[in-house]
Amino acid sequence: MHEEILEQWQHSHNFSLDRDRAEHNTTTVMWLTAIAMVVEIVAGSFFGSMALLADGWHMATHVAAFGIAVFAYRYARRHANNSRYTFGTGKVTVLGGYTSAVALAVTALTIAVESVTRFFEPIAIQFNEAIAVAILGLIVNLVSAWLLQDRHHHDHHHHHHHDSNLQAAYIHVLTDALTSILAIIALFAGKYLNWIWLDAVMGLVGAGVISKWAYDLVRDTGTILLDGTIDKQIKLDIMTAIEADADNRIADLHVWYVGENSLAATISLVTHYPRSPEYYKGLLNGISSLSHVLVEVNQCRGEPCLK
Repeated sequence: MHEEILEQWQHSHNFSLDRDRAEHNTTTVMWLTAIAMVVEIVAGSFFGSMALLADGWHMATHVAAFGIAVFAYRYARRHANNSRYTFGTGKVTVLGGYTSAVALAVTALTIAVESVTRFFEPIAIQFNEAIAVAILGLIVNLVSAWLLQDRHHHDHHHHHHHDSNLQAAYIHVLTDALTSILAIIALFAGKYLNWIWLDAVMGLVGAGVISKWAYDLVRDTGTILLDGTIDKQIKLDIMTAIEADADNRIADLHVWYVGENSLAATISLVTHYPRSPEYYKGLLNGISSLSHVLVEVNQCRGEPCLK
């Protein structure tokens, strides 16, 4: 009897945002970085420059990170309506961001170890070639950073469409730009002031900053992946919207992310004056980030709270 009208109560579980532009730009940056990587490795081998080789292989780790980001975008898009995923693939790009954050942490550790090693075992630096490579790398990074800016605007409810996957790729570019700037400073100081030790110091400074970025990204994406606590203000908004109507009281409330900017909620409420679940969902229309809401209505059998 109901098959013909079920669509009235069904909705899509695709909570992924449209990220076609982000996917395209990330792919462009991946190939741009890959070309720069090959040039540096070939030039380093030809000129016998360890600085060129080291920077080239360092770029290889970022190419891998961009590859993860592109894969996450494509996988999320292709499987958006796959019934195997209960709430869609909204968290796939979050997982991509988390993986890239881990890669950032490994990069920071590698830079720190190499910097400490250079304190005790300094190596000869070919300053002219190294400075040229650092400047070239910085230019590539600045172009890449411009391409990876998240240009999504706030919607009419002032919720920002955040993209952890794009943010992770953007931070990878920023880390490269930071290491290039620090390297340029250290190389000029080494060339003209003979401050060879500054190269290692700048390496440690860069490792510290990258570690902080990696930690923040792991924390933010990990919270979403593990259905961690959301902003208390959103819970308060839900409770206020429901309990301001009649004598409703929320007995149980669970809110979690099903995508980077999409929330699901299960609400159990008690009232003397029960209405349909759709009525209570309508009370929450002002909270635009709520994409999937289940409401359980329980009638209180005691004395009415409102006369």
